[in-house]
Amino acid sequence: MAQQIFVNLPVADLQRSIAFFGALGFAFNPQWTDDSATCMIVGDNIFVMLLVQERFQDFTPRPVADARTSTEVLVCLTRDSREAVDALVGRAVAAGGSTWKQPQDHGFMYEHGFIDPDGHLWELVHLVPPAAAPA
Repeated sequence: MAQQIFVNLPVADLQRSIAFFGALGFAFNPQWTDDSATCMIVGDNIFVMLLVQERFQDFTPRPVADARTSTEVLVCLTRDSREAVDALVGRAVAAGGSTWKQPQDHGFMYEHGFIDPDGHLWELVHLVPPAAAPA
């Protein structure tokens, strides 16, 4: 069986989060969705569980971090091109998110990112294939 990853993130308003990420083109698994959580499909084996804060608290003995004042996780996703990175950041801003840094071109990697409505940081990168990377 292929390994899967489920990133769990607390959200204040589940419907707002579904609308935001839906505007970015992400789909949701209805089998793992109710009024307290949804399963956002990122890739074949990559999922993000968006859970209302009370439901998220059921999974941890520690206080839930406020992503607007501290960073509990930085989610990084690859995109197929620089244009795809910039396009997704643009859709995120148009859907109510914001940016947290300027795009950066490191030669071997292009990166940019956005902040979702709950304050979580999302980094998007396009990696240049090793054969094309500068020596």
